[in-house]
Amino acid sequence: MAGIIFSKSSGVNDSIFGKSQEPIKAIIMQAVESFQEKSLIDKLFYMDKSKNHSEKYTIETALGDFSPVGENGAYPVTGFQEGFAKVIEPDTWKSQFAVTQEMIEDAKIGKIKSRVKQFTLSYNRTREKYGAGLLALGTQKMITFGGKTYDATCADKTALFNAAHPSATKGSKLTQSNLFKAAFSQGVMDTMQEMMQKFTDDDGNLLNVMPDTIIIPNSGALKRAVFAAVGSELDPDSSNNAWNFQVGLWNVLVWNYLPATLNGKPYFFMADSQFLQDYMCLPWIDRVPLAVRSYIDNNTDANVFSGRARFAAGFNNWRGIALCGEGFTEGITLA
Repeated sequence: MAGIIFSKSSGVNDSIFGKSQEPIKAIIMQAVESFQEKSLIDKLFYMDKSKNHSEKYTIETALGDFSPVGENGAYPVTGFQEGFAKVIEPDTWKSQFAVTQEMIEDAKIGKIKSRVKQFTLSYNRTREKYGAGLLALGTQKMITFGGKTYDATCADKTALFNAAHPSATKGSKLTQSNLFKAAFSQGVMDTMQEMMQKFTDDDGNLLNVMPDTIIIPNSGALKRAVFAAVGSELDPDSSNNAWNFQVGLWNVLVWNYLPATLNGKPYFFMADSQFLQDYMCLPWIDRVPLAVRSYIDNNTDANVFSGRARFAAGFNNWRGIALCGEGFTEGITLA
């Protein structure tokens, strides 16, 4: 979780606002930390901290297989090769709120708390909307958030969810898809799981991707279908009491900040939570945590609290996550 830096200008303690400083600081810190405990960002993104202007993430090919060399045989010449690379540069995000002298003089504690909570909600909500927005628009190479355009490509220069990801060593001779077309069903889920388990590195070596997480928007119909598919011991699509081998294998994440539909149709993500972390698939860089500065506005005499943070997210390795929906024009069709 990102920490919080809190500072105040000299003279604030000596002003009429002095006694309000510590309670406001406590509310800000508690509200941000409480929200982060429920956030889904760190469940999907690789949370990284940086002291640099930008960070470069690379994908390496897998080491070749061991070879039988016989007694006293020489070691075979094998090695890693650097594949595609992705550079992510943190952006600066700012907001502020003010506590007036009249609020303090009239003991408007409730109004002060309301402004503080709106400030912290705004910060946390921005992070969630930014992360969910990147993921939901992952079929595009560029996305717009808050009036600014962001690069949404992976290290291989294609969109995160693409029907033909190229290989760094074989080019278009070895392409793979993590974008699929179908309505959700248990059969579609089975097939998509199988497809992800067959993902390879750039040299064609199996990577042992093991999907264990399903991410969906807050859609009642989709939630019922997904939980029926993964939570029932019996096959929900069969009347012959067939055993459901998917039961107990999945962690279902419902992210309220995802759009209800994509291209007007339901959709869902499937991911390998461990692969996402081990291979730094979706880096999230917290360059500077939320820094709150308190000072007195000489023109209004209000106590202003300004918040500043630097963070960014992006896509590096596409292999840890896949997208399936009914409304896509591209992607492999699943039966």
